[in-house]
Amino acid sequence: MNTALIYATKTGHSKKIANAIAKELNVLAEDIKSEPKLDNVDLLFLIGGIYGSQSAPELLSYLEKLNNNMVKKVILLTSSASKVAKQSAVRTLLKEKGIEVEEDEFVCQGSFLFMGFRHPNKDDIQNAVTFAKRFSLS
Repeated sequence: MNTALIYATKTGHSKKIANAIAKELNVLAEDIKSEPKLDNVDLLFLIGGIYGSQSAPELLSYLEKLNNNMVKKVILLTSSASKVAKQSAVRTLLKEKGIEVEEDEFVCQGSFLFMGFRHPNKDDIQNAVTFAKRFSLS
């Protein structure tokens, strides 16, 4: 199975999560800023944050270029200071492009100012890794 992992980050939280998962799954974590080329990917782990209750615009712009020949299925992992906000806009966009999106989404405690201070922590990151491993073994 061809597996890829990309992330978008403003605070570094998604990068921490992405690097931990990449290490465990033995894949390369690529920042969307480097415009990673995705082709014939069976399983894409997509890690990103929620900022002001929204997905990052640069993540949505990057995903706009994808199609279902490039990526078959996406697993979403999200960092959110509220710990409840999900990547709804990302999910909608990918589904409109005919890309399958796993219904189960991992949402990790992020931080903003004093909300969620010191998150994601070691336990949060380990929980993200455990979540990702469930899909890499399928």
